[in-house]
Amino acid sequence: MKAIIAIDQGTTSTRALLFSLSGKKIFSSQLEFKQHFPKDGWVEHDPNEILKKTIKVTKNVIEKSRKLKIEIKTLGITNQRETTIVWNKKNGKPIYNAIVWQDRRTEGYCKKIKKKEKIIRNKTGLFIDPYFSATKIKWILDNVKGAKNLLEKNQLLFGTIDSFLIWNFTEGKIHATDATNASRTMLFNLKKNKWDDHILKILKIKKNILPVVKNSADNFGFTSKKILGKKIPISAVLGDQQAAAVGQVCFEKGSVKTTYGTGAFVIMNTGKSILYSKNKLITTICYRINNKSTYALEGSIFIAGAGVQWLRDKIKLINNAYETEKIAGLKKTNSGVYLVPAFTGLGAPYWNTNSRGLITGLSRNSDWKDLVRAVLESVAYQTFDLFDSMRKDGLRPKIVKVDGGMVKNNWFSQFLSEILNTKVLRPKIEESTALGVAFLAGYQVGIYKSLNDIKSKWKKNRVFIPKMNKSLRNKLLQGWKQAIRKTLA
Repeated sequence: MKAIIAIDQGTTSTRALLFSLSGKKIFSSQLEFKQHFPKDGWVEHDPNEILKKTIKVTKNVIEKSRKLKIEIKTLGITNQRETTIVWNKKNGKPIYNAIVWQDRRTEGYCKKIKKKEKIIRNKTGLFIDPYFSATKIKWILDNVKGAKNLLEKNQLLFGTIDSFLIWNFTEGKIHATDATNASRTMLFNLKKNKWDDHILKILKIKKNILPVVKNSADNFGFTSKKILGKKIPISAVLGDQQAAAVGQVCFEKGSVKTTYGTGAFVIMNTGKSILYSKNKLITTICYRINNKSTYALEGSIFIAGAGVQWLRDKIKLINNAYETEKIAGLKKTNSGVYLVPAFTGLGAPYWNTNSRGLITGLSRNSDWKDLVRAVLESVAYQTFDLFDSMRKDGLRPKIVKVDGGMVKNNWFSQFLSEILNTKVLRPKIEESTALGVAFLAGYQVGIYKSLNDIKSKWKKNRVFIPKMNKSLRNKLLQGWKQAIRKTLA
């Protein structure tokens, strides 16, 4: 039997998964890692902890493949995207913790360069925001003792986590990323398909710290036998949301997927041409194969599953995420209670860094179950906002494919369908992100001959069909819009 390994390096955990060539999950290993919050709005990870745990889960999968007598053909890596690491290339040690995509510490600097937004958006497809890697790199270079000296000596390297893993897996031989991750840095020129010298000059970042940008399906070297115990070709790299789009086989122009993890992300394939939204969605690369990019519009929701984690870990209303399905179903209505989870600001289409969370509509009859339901509902409402932006841009998706931990919640998936007034399709194989990068890794080494070959592997699990009447939907959305206005005030 032959198989493919996918490493899925996420915001709260790292997994390694073993997939059959038909796309069936054979085995997986997962480890969580610590989240660091040194100040309000700051979010960090320990890169060394991520590396150690990624190595461990990958070794677990390799060992399992040996026991099952499975031949590993290749390996792919998908990762949390904008999270930024700068390390010393002489000793491989990060000079600071990884600054996570959720981190908002560079708000002040982003405001200072806001007048450059038109230029930067035209080149990169992105808005100026702390979300993206560029200002995180600048912060590290400007604030970490000794960083500028190391920079002058050409001893520093930058990477999103995929690059850091590749560099370590190959014992420093390969410093590379793929086009999807590069397109999230706010440094990559979509039109010229390379790092942008003008933006680098604005931010005073030297090009020599940046990785080589490859196709999403490409040769990223081989894993070191010393590191993983086995030499395996690394044949694909994708940012996690783009990987989910591939895993959901969104290969046609106009196809849409939404992923509900720590945050939530909507991606619509816009084909071979770069399309700029007039309604605050970002333009990004969906995947690049054979030196040809397929582009996408994307909307980001900063807090999705993280809201459920907040219910569990901070205010301790639930013991685990699975309870939320039953709790939400106990309430016939939302009782007029809305929660806007702007814990780290609001993403698309608002892009408001100063917003903070708000609960509105509480009464003497409100109870803790209303709050649990409000957290789930908030994710659906935020998704509606993104789809409304697409609609205003003239794009009208008729079917939405969903994945991520939250969509295992049938109540949430049905409510999402109601609010979007659209069919929601949940795939049979839930691991869309990991599966997507496994598919492209297989494509690179010749296992799959075409994207249509990959498409034939996708199967649906369940379809959620909207049944809510128009007046109730409008009433709920009106309440949400009022809550948003209060948050933005």
